[in-house]
Amino acid sequence: MTFRLAISLGALALTLTAQDSKTPAKPSPAAKPRNWSVPRTPDGHPDLQGNWNTATLTPMDRPAVFAGKATVSDEEARAYEKKDLATNDIDREDAPILAAINGANAVGGYNNLFIDRGSQLIRVDGVKRSSLIVDPPDGKVPPMTPEARTRLAAAMRSYNRYDSVKDRPVAERCIVGFGSASGPPMVPTLYNSNYQIVQTPDTVMILVEMVHDVRVIRINGTHVAKSIHKWLGDSIGHWEGDTLVVDTTNFNDQTAFRGSTENLHVVERFSRVDAKTILYKATIEDPSTFTKSWTMEYPFVASADPIFEYACHEGNYAMVDIMGGARKSDGAPGSK
Repeated sequence: MTFRLAISLGALALTLTAQDSKTPAKPSPAAKPRNWSVPRTPDGHPDLQGNWNTATLTPMDRPAVFAGKATVSDEEARAYEKKDLATNDIDREDAPILAAINGANAVGGYNNLFIDRGSQLIRVDGVKRSSLIVDPPDGKVPPMTPEARTRLAAAMRSYNRYDSVKDRPVAERCIVGFGSASGPPMVPTLYNSNYQIVQTPDTVMILVEMVHDVRVIRINGTHVAKSIHKWLGDSIGHWEGDTLVVDTTNFNDQTAFRGSTENLHVVERFSRVDAKTILYKATIEDPSTFTKSWTMEYPFVASADPIFEYACHEGNYAMVDIMGGARKSDGAPGSK
């Protein structure tokens, strides 16, 4: 059974409550400039290459304050953004986010220096959006199936196991990034929301700053055998006009995006809509987990920042402390 679910859900909660510490990327303009045309590679396809940032205050699920409203006015957006940033300033001793990240009795491990979640709601087609989810219309992840709820309960019970390093969540072990930053689907997370895209006629590579994961998309390829499962799934792509469509299957049973199984199927669309924006859209389907398929959409915004090294495993001394603490606890009076 997977443990990425617990990390994914925890990271999702954090992304809804964290504070930005960097200069936010500018939202995409309302319309394409008249003198702008899609840049193209030598083979004639849109050029998606460059560095991109996805940091945003926009939650995955539509918050109650915007119930029934897929888009909001700039005035409503500014009020929401101001309240979010003020309430969740992680450097405040009374900030509720501190307890969510560190635990009630834990030593603080985060501050604003670590956080890069943007400072605005996303803007698409010139209008602010209230959620990343665009389908279903209510802007919320569809209910889980009974089977999935049973798996989730088992996963949460297993989360407290410390018998082996392999019992710990994959993100905690620095195998993949938490919160599905690498995807698919790729989801904005707490920090390190930068990506680099490199493109050739037969391959598109996406370097993920979080845990320096690398996604390789084979253009006009075919999926590997169903018996082969990968950490980030098996991605093949093709062009539909000026949109890159990426189909991903063959997930393993440990990454489990929001509790999904190895039967997860994700279809992503990358569309260059202006000089500084790629519109990213992903449809998620897993009948064993969700009662219906659902779709999220948000912009990748051009960034002048480099992709920084993410030294996760190299400095992961916490794992030694976690396991050492568990062994000490095992030997304590009254322990089982």
